[in-house]
Amino acid sequence: MEHLFTDGRLYLRRTPEEREPILQRLRRIEGQVRGLQQMVEQDRYCLEEMQQISAVTAALREVAVLLASQHFTAGLERAASGKDTEILLEEMKTVLRAAIRQGG
Repeated sequence: MEHLFTDGRLYLRRTPEEREPILQRLRRIEGQVRGLQQMVEQDRYCLEEMQQISAVTAALREVAVLLASQHFTAGLERAASGKDTEILLEEMKTVLRAAIRQGG
């Protein structure tokens, strides 16, 4: 995976093969959200709606983990080369904090 490090931020340049699994997950989540909208429109049982919300939330957490994983891989590769190590580690800690908040 290629990346660009500028202004203290690591920007990933994903290949189509790296990008597609993320996009597939997001499209699946989009369908789950549409299903939830239909459930609300149809006044479905609240517990069923809550279960759908839980499924959407879990799927979004998985996307966050996948994105963070790609980010950490690229960041660690760059840090291992000895370039911008301290700045990269701080930036990766910031991303990790954001990922942990998603898990809450």
